[in-house]
Amino acid sequence: MAKILITGGTGLVGSRLTKLLMDKNHEVVILTRSPDAKNEYQWDIQKKTIDTKAFENTDYIIHLAGAGIADERWTEERKKVIIDSRVESANLLFETVKKENINLKGFISASGSGYYGAVTTDKIFTEFDKAGNDFLGEVCEKWENAAHQFKALKIPVTILRTGIVLSEKGGALEKMKLPVISPLGSGKQYMPWIHIDDLCEMYIQAIESNLLDVFNAVGPEHHTSTTFSKTLAKSIHRPYLGICVPSFMLKLLYGDMSKILLEGSRISSKKIEQTGYSFQYETLEKALNNL
Repeated sequence: MAKILITGGTGLVGSRLTKLLMDKNHEVVILTRSPDAKNEYQWDIQKKTIDTKAFENTDYIIHLAGAGIADERWTEERKKVIIDSRVESANLLFETVKKENINLKGFISASGSGYYGAVTTDKIFTEFDKAGNDFLGEVCEKWENAAHQFKALKIPVTILRTGIVLSEKGGALEKMKLPVISPLGSGKQYMPWIHIDDLCEMYIQAIESNLLDVFNAVGPEHHTSTTFSKTLAKSIHRPYLGICVPSFMLKLLYGDMSKILLEGSRISSKKIEQTGYSFQYETLEKALNNL
């Protein structure tokens, strides 16, 4: 069994992943700004301080920490927070691992399906496509570059470009459960999604099955805002209204951040499936019904 250090371990994905890892008898410690449990240790990214006790006998680091992309409007200040919370945190981990000469078996980092940019096209993006030429593409490219620097220490790196994480409580799905379900904008933009347990299992496989490289962590079934909304309405027994929420309203409400609601392309899951990974929830209907 491995000892795993998780950043962002108290968040949506981190808390679920921690439970599933411990169920498999792995030891988990968490880096957090405000530790209040036995297995939690303090770090402060802005002050560049970190409790090195967290790294004792650590086999893997799973780097999930990062300010929420959709939590606030994208002011220039907020954009800096979004990037720094991912990049500077990875840099702090890197410098600590290097200074303390920690012999990690792997560094596993989150990234986003926004790597390919907030665009709606006929293209199905694969891991071999380049980063998008917009803010989301910039965030993910810098995030991934910060992870790749661990290779300089001869530490293997795995990156999971994650779609919309569907979970029972919290996250995007909670905000979608409105009294009436409607598509957004044109309704034609795609919404790459993944069930939280499939995502966590991919992290576990990165440890237990030595899953190395960059992978799209998205479900294999493609859905537009329209088909997603219809499936969700049916699953939670709410009325579906086929009139789309107008783009201009979302732009007024969210500003530049509305792009993540109004644009989206298909993203391929074939690469991770070719490693032998088998989805527990390969269809949106199955995922939503479970949740």
